[in-house]
Amino acid sequence: MKVLIITYYWPPAGGSGVQRWLKFVKYLPQFGVTPVVFTPQNANYPILDETLQQEVAPDIEVLKIPIKEPNSFLSFFSKKKNKESAGFLDPNPSFFGKMAQYIRANYFIPDARKFWIKPSVKFLSKYLVNNKIDVVITTGPPHSLHLIGLQLKELHHVKWIADFRDPWTEIDYFHQLPLTEKAKNKHEQLEKEVLEKADVVLVVGKEMQKSFSKFSKNVKVITNGFDNEVIEDIAIEVDKSFSLVHIGMMNADRNPIHLWKALKEIIDNNEDFASKFQLKLIGKIADEVEQSLKENELWQYTQVISYLPHNEVLTYQKRAQVLLLPVNNVPSAKAIITGKVFEYLQAKRPILAIAPPDGDLADIIHTTNSGVVVDFNNEQSLKKAILELYNSYILGNLKVDSTDIDQYHRKSLTKKLSTIIKELNS
Repeated sequence: MKVLIITYYWPPAGGSGVQRWLKFVKYLPQFGVTPVVFTPQNANYPILDETLQQEVAPDIEVLKIPIKEPNSFLSFFSKKKNKESAGFLDPNPSFFGKMAQYIRANYFIPDARKFWIKPSVKFLSKYLVNNKIDVVITTGPPHSLHLIGLQLKELHHVKWIADFRDPWTEIDYFHQLPLTEKAKNKHEQLEKEVLEKADVVLVVGKEMQKSFSKFSKNVKVITNGFDNEVIEDIAIEVDKSFSLVHIGMMNADRNPIHLWKALKEIIDNNEDFASKFQLKLIGKIADEVEQSLKENELWQYTQVISYLPHNEVLTYQKRAQVLLLPVNNVPSAKAIITGKVFEYLQAKRPILAIAPPDGDLADIIHTTNSGVVVDFNNEQSLKKAILELYNSYILGNLKVDSTDIDQYHRKSLTKKLSTIIKELNS
């Protein structure tokens, strides 16, 4: 059985967007499914990680055609050029930055990769005529790739799975876009069409499943996960300091202001804590985060490393005393499951999550017994949680006895995917 996977992110792309389908492709052959990958030849990836090339087996067929991206045109309008605020939108854009956001939001629908749709459909139509493909899979964002799947479905009547790593119109930054009513309606219409016409809609969490079930009767959940083959046999010593470690981008919406206030209060009243505390931020941080840390006199305790290769990130996770996991404080927060939670599970260090207590992320942390979840604005509960973790650290028993995390191993998740593929093709 052979599947065609259409993905924008593929090695040498780094960051979180590439991990899901890189790992599915790695394990699918073990379950009798042969993947063929279709990806841009010259994509303008914001992060590169050459080490990920090693995870692509030499016998995997990877098809590539050029992509035209309007980044140079859009950056002409932006004072910061290609430097965005550790996230998807600059929350304080210049006049020209606002123009760039307006153009991107209203003229590049669903996104700036829309110009790849037509040449991709043309190329893949020829490929499908000459090669037997049982199922086509598209993964977004960018959601323009789902429109490639939609057209291939209409032209060739192929079985089609639309995979949503993030929502479309309910993604955390959608409400910030300067959309006209016409553009907003266009997004909603395209999203509805994709959801209704895909044979299977794949999502990463229960809240997304609930939302998408308005338009599709076949929405399946396969979460993201971890892959422990690379580092599981390496003994790693935990940090001597009481280290609070965050992995990944921290944008303005993800800035845990009440955590910083709680930490300042503890430091001001506890010299021993102050002498042992260290905050490590691995990934880009927004200017607003740096400003908040300085306002709360935490900058002197902070180490920022803007980017590390994925294998080095895993080492930092295992060395952490506590892993910090704030989600974006936005209306859709209950549906947010950051991909890093699963690698945090693999690290088997206590997790301090700042998220809705009744959301998808909290459900995973509670059912795996892997940490504590505190709501965004609950400063006293944050202070209490930190001090409890710190006291365990002082006593030398700061650890986590997590359970049932094997269900989130990439191989287990790929087995679920292979079952969906085979059922669709039966």
